Amino acid sequence: MTSSHRPARSRAPAHPDAPPPSASGLSTPVLLLMAVACGLCAGSNYFNQPLLHSIATQLQVRDASAALIVTLAQVAYAAGLLLLVPLGDLLERRRLITTLMLLAALGLFTSGFAHNYAMLALGTLLTGLFSVAAQVLVPLAATLAAPGRSGRAVGLVMSGLLTGILAARSVAGLLSEVGGWTLVYRVAGVAMVAVALALWWVMPMSRNTTSAPTQGYGQVLRSLGTLALHHPRLRSRALLGGLSFASVSVLFSTMALLLAGPAHRLGDAGIGLVGLAGVAGALMANVAGRMADRGQAQVATAASVGLLLLGWGALWLGASSLVWFVVGMLVADLALQGVHISNQNVIYRLAPTARARLNAVYMTSYFVGAATGSAMGSVAWLWGGWGATCALGIGIAVLNALALAYDQRLAVRALGDGVRQATEEGAGA
Repeated sequence: MTSSHRPARSRAPAHPDAPPPSASGLSTPVLLLMAVACGLCAGSNYFNQPLLHSIATQLQVRDASAALIVTLAQVAYAAGLLLLVPLGDLLERRRLITTLMLLAALGLFTSGFAHNYAMLALGTLLTGLFSVAAQVLVPLAATLAAPGRSGRAVGLVMSGLLTGILAARSVAGLLSEVGGWTLVYRVAGVAMVAVALALWWVMPMSRNTTSAPTQGYGQVLRSLGTLALHHPRLRSRALLGGLSFASVSVLFSTMALLLAGPAHRLGDAGIGLVGLAGVAGALMANVAGRMADRGQAQVATAASVGLLLLGWGALWLGASSLVWFVVGMLVADLALQGVHISNQNVIYRLAPTARARLNAVYMTSYFVGAATGSAMGSVAWLWGGWGATCALGIGIAVLNALALAYDQRLAVRALGDGVRQATEEGAGA
């Protein structure tokens, strides 16, 4: 497929890593489509959460084995982040994004026609690996945004991503009630193909001309370690992201087992609707993005870390009260997204010409944390039920607060270094 047939909108800037000449950067309709694509890609890895009990029943596996599908999706996503997202600094991004989404659709169709656990696992691996197209789109929104508006652009695209995750839980539950859990994956596969083709049509071409001509794939992968070593706040923010997602993933991997159990007795549709409680998390993305543009990323992060601890307190009470569970899930989603958006806005400023690789380092840590939290959550559930699950989630949230204290020290040190450098330059002048 070539772009020769494309209308005038394909006029790209001479340097694709600079904002388009439009005063507003990417148009709102294009940003909204990017947001839809991010939501579909990310949501594809969350369809399984309200369906775990039905999957276990139909495929005749234990609940704990079904719960491991959540971990498998996150491990595959982490692998894609490490191996595929750095290509965003090497290849033409529109073509890369479209190709990844079409391959993710293949994974969804594999799951949608799965007749045994192994086939579902294969489909989950393919979907998780290639749905990292979302993480090429997010830094691209920051790259093509107008000056001073990258936080808002990232916040808008991430709002779509988060809404997609939340809608995935609810839509999955409702579709499962209509036509079984496999229908969810078949419908999502069709939607993924449609959105991928729409993106190909409306997105501008974009290539990182700084690194693409001089670096090969091996060099790009090696540069991930160099970036992590060179930027202490990339490491601290990656740690914050990994721990926050690990804590919330303890909830994601066990919530269906609690809600389908004797205390609440909800079906797939009911479990999916409970997932809508976290819709405020999508709103938090815009709030955190705007705060980052005003230089308040640390404030947003600290508030979000505190909310995560409060959320687990409410979830503990949710063992016997659906109201408290819904409140806890809402607060935990708010906290996760507040930390995540703040993290991304901090790291994108570290090296603007390496945003895809910075995002790869950060998001790999993010989803390694998620996979670890999911696996530990399954073990905690088997060992001590909901009480042990909540204790684990709270413990990881406490570690997250300690990681914030470490990042704060780095931020103060970086500020002091900047002031000192400015003073020296002023004196030299």
